[in-house]
Amino acid sequence: MQEHSKFKQQLRAIYRLMAGLFGLFVVAAIGILFLLSNPDWTRKKVTEVEPEYVTVQESDDFDKIENGVHVRTGLIEADGLMAVVNNCTNCHSAKLVTQNRMNEERWIATIKWMQETQNLWDLGNNEAIIVNYLVTNYPPQKKGRREKLSEIEWYELKD
Repeated sequence: MQEHSKFKQQLRAIYRLMAGLFGLFVVAAIGILFLLSNPDWTRKKVTEVEPEYVTVQESDDFDKIENGVHVRTGLIEADGLMAVVNNCTNCHSAKLVTQNRMNEERWIATIKWMQETQNLWDLGNNEAIIVNYLVTNYPPQKKGRREKLSEIEWYELKD
């Protein structure tokens, strides 16, 4: 008799285990069906922000020059400035121009390279104006060695 009640207890335990596993299976199936029917449920809702546009109030501000510098590009005001602005800053920043200080031969070679590889159009008569502006205002600068280090407390490394 004791074996019979022990057997019943084991059957109940197996029954409860099976019922629990079946319940988990049902919950998982419902969850999967819900996700399949509504995949955006787990995504974070993003509220759209109205973009802010910066507009130029006057046409004078677009080509404004202050203290001998073209405000929009940072290029030096001189003959040929607008030719450089109109032909060079269409493709890249004026900062690229000011960083690459070159002599006339190198500027011409760079323009030819851009025409051959970067689809730069034929500059025609503007090429001489542009090169003259760049050589005059952004010539190569000699860079010397750095200054000797002085007034530094050195310490000895210990073995």
